[in-house]
Amino acid sequence: MTRLRRILLCAVTAAALAASGGALAGPASAAPEPVPSGPDQVVGGTLAGAGEFPWMVRLSMGCGGAMYTPSLVLTAAHCVGGTGNNTSITATWGVVDLQDPTRTTRQSNYVYRAPGYTGDGKDWALIRLSSPINSPLLKIATDTSLHNGSFTVAGWGATTQGGGQSRYLRKATVPFISDSTCAAQGGSYSGLIPNEEICAGILPGGGIDTCQGDSGGPMFKRNAANEWVQVGITSWGIGCAQPNAPGVYTEVRYFAADILSAAISLGGGPPGGGVAVGNPGNRTSTVGTAVSATHTASGGTAPYTWSATGLPPGLSISSSTGTVTGTPTTAGSYTTTVTATASAGGSGSTSYTWTVNPVGGCGANTNGTDLTIPDVSTVESTITVSGCAGNASTTSSVEVHIVHTYRGDLVVTLVAPDGSLYTLHNRSGGSADNLDQTYTVNLSSEARNGAWKLRVRDAASADTGYLNSWTLTL
Repeated sequence: MTRLRRILLCAVTAAALAASGGALAGPASAAPEPVPSGPDQVVGGTLAGAGEFPWMVRLSMGCGGAMYTPSLVLTAAHCVGGTGNNTSITATWGVVDLQDPTRTTRQSNYVYRAPGYTGDGKDWALIRLSSPINSPLLKIATDTSLHNGSFTVAGWGATTQGGGQSRYLRKATVPFISDSTCAAQGGSYSGLIPNEEICAGILPGGGIDTCQGDSGGPMFKRNAANEWVQVGITSWGIGCAQPNAPGVYTEVRYFAADILSAAISLGGGPPGGGVAVGNPGNRTSTVGTAVSATHTASGGTAPYTWSATGLPPGLSISSSTGTVTGTPTTAGSYTTTVTATASAGGSGSTSYTWTVNPVGGCGANTNGTDLTIPDVSTVESTITVSGCAGNASTTSSVEVHIVHTYRGDLVVTLVAPDGSLYTLHNRSGGSADNLDQTYTVNLSSEARNGAWKLRVRDAASADTGYLNSWTLTL
């Protein structure tokens, strides 16, 4: 199945799907619907209230967007051409009815499309308007703390698969779907790009979804401070609201720093700071071994004031440099959140897992960062072990979790710190999906300390996937 871009909020019944045929990518072109004469109900959703989502924007090429700054609209890369001057796009703002005479319109004067966008992943862009709009702004996520529960989606897209655009802004609620569950739906979903894409929808039955015309619009939810925060950008899906075919959205937090940097280059980031904190990835340390970890931030007005919660006991963060130092005292797994506050106001945060292993015991070490396995290529994921005495065990174990549509393509090898190779999986399993297995390996000739690597090679074309996590117990 082909990824169908949603450039033309869809919530449909099974009967409506059967009658409407396949979804069509392309600009919205059908005549707007008449003013509803009955209740404010659409199938599976509702009409948005006036002023409910004041940062929503409708773009003339048949896409949605959200006000990121007073002069920049955040939308999807597939809605626009390449980066450069562009005066052809009209943005409509401030109304739920596109024919409301009080609507505000602006022409574009420049488009910035995500560098490296080739049709898959990296699906974000900024459109600079000819003059600012005095609009509330939609914050964007900078970490995964909101990747749970349900999201709100909104747009002027089709209300039935293959239908025309809507005159009125509609909204619906869609639940979060994990990467592994989404990829397991098969077809194009098996090529889901972890970190760059996030899924939401109703499984298995469907019935509520974004659709053609909703591309570029936001997927959002409220944070702990009751503020709306954008988590995704409507990107693609197989049809609209079909069973086992959720919507796929650009994972905004992964690109937050890039979006902010681009905004600054186009005339400034969001008022109040717009700080993005770089995520260093999950970390592993050992009780009694000193550590030093540096964090970075961009946006807002430097210098930043740094703070952290959830650090392992024995560690602290410098409020002026963002560097974490100290010696861990207690083994365990800790969810660490680091926050940078700009001097002129505004802040951003990022979260990750910090695992502290006991001395000598060298318990399970896990790398849980998703790693894409492109077709016919080799990738490596690293776990660094330190502060452990002696050699590894004769019954060391390697637990591997790979999401893939054809595990017979895979060769999986453990690479010891000294470069020795231990083949764990060599193209077995035929056409079965995924690889979830624990391997027992005699590593008694290997010192525990050092950088251990899991090397994964995709040895044949057509099927792809990603390394979800792996755990090394020495």
